[in-house]
Amino acid sequence: MSDASDSVELTRDGGVAILTLNRPAVLNAIDAPMAERFLTQVKAIAASGDVRAILLQGNGRAFCAGGDVSQFLAGSDIAAGIEAIMAPLHEALRLLDSLPQPSVACLHGAIAGGGFSLALACDLAVAADDARFTMAYARIGATPDLGGTYRLARLVGQRKAREIALLAETFGAEDALKIGLVNRVVPAAQARDEALALARKLAAGPTGAYGRIRTLLTEAPDADLADHLDAERDAFRETTATADFREGVTAFLEKRSAAFTGR
Repeated sequence: MSDASDSVELTRDGGVAILTLNRPAVLNAIDAPMAERFLTQVKAIAASGDVRAILLQGNGRAFCAGGDVSQFLAGSDIAAGIEAIMAPLHEALRLLDSLPQPSVACLHGAIAGGGFSLALACDLAVAADDARFTMAYARIGATPDLGGTYRLARLVGQRKAREIALLAETFGAEDALKIGLVNRVVPAAQARDEALALARKLAAGPTGAYGRIRTLLTEAPDADLADHLDAERDAFRETTATADFREGVTAFLEKRSAAFTGR
């Protein structure tokens, strides 16, 4: 088991909170202490009053190779060992999903298993041209976690999702772009700068409206149209009461760029 103290680093770039997976020697494979540290850092983001966007990245040669498989059979109680990894990660992802701040994933090297699911949890994704994706779970006779099955079909459709999950084949960044799994593919040396630039752009936007947009898009696939129209109406009414809405409309009429504050 690793020392969790620096296994997930939290730094800031203005309004952007940067979460860095930091076990590079094992391609950022997630063990129980790292999972707990990830939850701690997400709670810190949630408690901060001035975070406007989130960037998730991995240190070293890969974004994340998934769960630390070497730990799965390390103890006598396999279920308890896996739960020690899964429970804090699921709590962290539920919390992230409830926040208004949009998130960007910076993906390079291996994006596998739990790392694949973590990437799906972000709103936008920038992939380096050396990125290699595999859902991987079926290779060890397991099923996906961390919301992987919830989000994958929403992004790529049922037929493609079944191919990715059942065959567990590896594919590259350009294929990920073609099926809508990532938003942009850039040379590996530019990936972090591109992802940070995107996160900075989001951090300068209307945070409250972003949160409502994210919720509406998440709920839409399972919603009745009449109910969803009501939800859109309610969300629009809520945004019109914000300072950002007033600034946005004023800037539009004055033909200038809006200076949003996230309020």
